[in-house]
Amino acid sequence: MYPSDEPLRIPIEDVLDLHSVSPRDVKAVVEEYLIEASRAGFKALRIIHGRGIGVQRETVRQVLARSERVLSYQDAPAEAGGWGATVVTLK
Repeated sequence: MYPSDEPLRIPIEDVLDLHSVSPRDVKAVVEEYLIEASRAGFKALRIIHGRGIGVQRETVRQVLARSERVLSYQDAPAEAGGWGATVVTLK
């Protein structure tokens, strides 16, 4: 389903939708996204991980908790995805 031999190209915007990312790559993609979004000057981000059973959400939040670039994070407002997305404030 996911081509493993080709790099995944993700535009650096203020929203990252992980639905197209293989679960095994989520951690690395979020880590790299935070670096690039910070370099691009973004201060507020939204990471869409989906609702499911919460595995992607937990992976995303583990990365956010360890990142020196992250000031805070929380569930997105209901109109922006609720607990299926996380809003992030960068330093």
